[in-house]
Amino acid sequence: MGEPEHIRSTYNDIHNIIRGTSDKIASEFKPDMFIAIGGGGFFPARVLRTFLKDPSTKTNIPIQAIGLSLYESLPGTTVEQLNGEVVRTQWLGPDPGKRLLGRRALIIDEVDDTRKTLQYALSELQKDVEAELQLLPESERDSKRTKFAVFVVHNKLKPKLGKLPPNIPYFAGAEVEDVWLDYPWEVIDIEEHDRLAKEDKERKNITVEEH
Repeated sequence: MGEPEHIRSTYNDIHNIIRGTSDKIASEFKPDMFIAIGGGGFFPARVLRTFLKDPSTKTNIPIQAIGLSLYESLPGTTVEQLNGEVVRTQWLGPDPGKRLLGRRALIIDEVDDTRKTLQYALSELQKDVEAELQLLPESERDSKRTKFAVFVVHNKLKPKLGKLPPNIPYFAGAEVEDVWLDYPWEVIDIEEHDRLAKEDKERKNITVEEH
């Protein structure tokens, strides 16, 4: 088999994709907290904060960070240690449920590939919230229950191994085929990356014109 097709995104590409989705997120979900899945979610979360403000205070939306890795990328650890598939490398600190109660939290990552990581993140955050809700009087629980949504820069159009509940708002900046995505924050030589990205765009434009 040959080398898989690559899509190289520049910082400007990512910035503009996020900008193009920000109004939809603001009108349909109105987040007041971002939860970035590191490391790919950090840059999109920071850019999105440029375009969105807390709907009640009009101030910057706080960014919290969680770290997750699929077990295949962490040699030497056992499946049992990783809850079968995903391991936490960073979480919201002690009493995470307290930070989340009553918030409208947008979970952010760069790409939705297999959906395993997104499923795990959402499920574990919901467990933290439910554990905290049990400490409240039953009459207060509904008003304090956290609302979650998901934003990814790219959604790969492929069968998913993980699932998200149908009631969770889902926002994708762009949809792409099942290709290899090269992000600028992953490369060492950013000038070479941008040069190749420009060549890719020019080549695709030529192909479109020929058709």
